[in-house]
Amino acid sequence: QVQLVESGGGLVQAGGSLRLSCAASGTIFSIPIMGWYRQAPGKQRELVATVTSGGSTNYADTVKGRFTISRDNAKNMVYLQMNSLKPEDTAVYYCKMVVLSTTPRVADYWGQGTQVTVSS
Repeated sequence: QVQLVESGGGLVQAGGSLRLSCAASGTIFSIPIMGWYRQAPGKQRELVATVTSGGSTNYADTVKGRFTISRDNAKNMVYLQMNSLKPEDTAVYYCKMVVLSTTPRVADYWGQGTQVTVSS
């Protein structure tokens, strides 16, 4: 069984910064893709950023130039550095990992979510 635990959310003023972290634990062979998603009240969950095991990154247009995703393969962790935060970034942020393990061999795992609130 694989579990993801997130940390780092909170309340920040517009223009400020936050760093989110997510750690995976359990029987893990590799994690091809790590990512962050977010869900604002009344809206669907949306992609924020992803990073592959080789370091290739992908960002939503709304966060390009402000957010940076990174990973530590040795620690099975993914990070999201969020700068120049805007009130519209307010949401619950979830990490997601595609994990190669034993059973099931390949599966998606989600963190519990961490609240990010940006005040104007």
